[in-house]
Amino acid sequence: MTGTIDPITRSVVQHRLSGIVTEMGEAMLRTSYSQILNSSRDFSLAICDVKSRLIAQADHIPVHVGALTWAARAVDERFAQVAPGDVILMNDPYHGGSHLPDVTVFVPVFDGARRLFWTIARAHQSDIGGATHGAYNPDATEIWQEGLRIPPIKLYEAGRLRDDILDMLALNVRNAHDFRGDLFAMIGAAHLGERRMQKLFAELTAPVVEAAIEGVLDAAETQARSVVATWKDGTFYGEAFLDDDGRGRNDIRIAATVTKRGSDIEVDLSASDPQAASFVNSSHANMHAAVAMAFFYLIDPETPKNSGALRPLKVVAKQGTIVWADPGLPVTLCTSHPSNEIVEAVIKALASSCPDRVMAGWGRRFRIAIKGEDPRTGRSFIWHLFHARPGGGASGRGDGWSSIGEWHSVGGLKFGSLEVAEARFPLHFRHHEFLPDSGGDGQFRGGLGVALDLIVETEKVAFGNTAGEGARHGSAGMLGGEDSKPHRYRLLSKDKPPRELRTKETGIAISPGDCLEIRSAGGGGWGPPAKRSPAARARDRLQGLVSDDAAKARTP
Repeated sequence: MTGTIDPITRSVVQHRLSGIVTEMGEAMLRTSYSQILNSSRDFSLAICDVKSRLIAQADHIPVHVGALTWAARAVDERFAQVAPGDVILMNDPYHGGSHLPDVTVFVPVFDGARRLFWTIARAHQSDIGGATHGAYNPDATEIWQEGLRIPPIKLYEAGRLRDDILDMLALNVRNAHDFRGDLFAMIGAAHLGERRMQKLFAELTAPVVEAAIEGVLDAAETQARSVVATWKDGTFYGEAFLDDDGRGRNDIRIAATVTKRGSDIEVDLSASDPQAASFVNSSHANMHAAVAMAFFYLIDPETPKNSGALRPLKVVAKQGTIVWADPGLPVTLCTSHPSNEIVEAVIKALASSCPDRVMAGWGRRFRIAIKGEDPRTGRSFIWHLFHARPGGGASGRGDGWSSIGEWHSVGGLKFGSLEVAEARFPLHFRHHEFLPDSGGDGQFRGGLGVALDLIVETEKVAFGNTAGEGARHGSAGMLGGEDSKPHRYRLLSKDKPPRELRTKETGIAISPGDCLEIRSAGGGGWGPPAKRSPAARARDRLQGLVSDDAAKARTP
């Protein structure tokens, strides 16, 4: 029936699907409990069909959505029988998930007796159990130390909540109140998508919607191939490096050999370094998501980001490497790292094929999770650092965005209101502003990172965990552009020397009144610095984005 669908109907369906996932996202934002969701927006919404193809997604977190087809496959493999009113839950990286904190909800969409689609909500939980608070455990040597593993399970059966399963899940996380609230927000958003899809069926009929979707996927493939066909043919190589594994192993290499022929792209990651003994490994689904992100960043932004647009792309990888860990190994850092480094390696490789489309490296993720007691309420809290976002990489179109975040989220993660954070947690943001000179120099300058001084206003000792990258390697320059400065995080305590915070450590004692001095990395520069215009340099200096000393050093 695809051939009988006119372009107007196809366009209507495409935009309705986009509207549905966007509305699902708005519902999540307004009903979720934890600050990691209702302030920082660490969630994504999508629609997949019964063939596990990505049909539509909202503009949230790319690394989430790129892995959802693998999660949908795992759900379909587990449950041959699905009924209206079922709600399926999963998070396990070795059953189609990315990492344990990203819990995913699936709601089936039926037309009569036929199941046609899944409406999906994936959201990062502020805690998922395990040995450490905040869902990241740098000390983990196996996945069971990282948190609660959930293979595909039915939380609702034909509309009936499995209270026993929900109680078991909530009992195994540190903040059961927020977990339950966030989970029901996810379920509500997915059910909203289900209702909107059924309304679309009622207006156009399900066969017309199905046929229009085939047209949408085919059109996305055509658009993607038309772009790839303009790139230079050949085999290209790029690599990027993780700082370390937290155990003394430094400079872990992600290697991408990219072959471009006509309108087809093959990305081979097989030569990447062996897997690690810590949480810097990637799961299989996450690895595919990272490659898909790199590809999507290089094609036209107007092209729908669905399974049709991914048809020109083939991914080759080797199990047992840092990009595809063996079952049982820890992987919690993977959605940030090595996701960023996979993207960086692929884009470096393609810089020789499509130089006008590549961008320089974006800042790497360096998070802190703090667990303590709020003296105003006597209640415990877990707070995640989403502030002091790093800078974005420059491109051939201009300078990078400042404080935009990392490559795996490209602005989808927000740092939220400082005032709201201070009202909800015993924190004081004494200083939060752009950090001059933090971006890599180039014809186009990398975006700036942030200088943050954060005072912890507890009355008892709090404890912090770190999880991230970028204190050893800055954001990569591209095509002659310079790398950014790396991160520098310190803990300032009264009557003690400053303590450098490593990117992977647990149990950091934070005394009342201590200051977290955060200096986040900028983005990489694009093109040779000698080609930056004098007017742009004068503007940088006037706006305080580059210090006088740095500006003088660049003056011929």
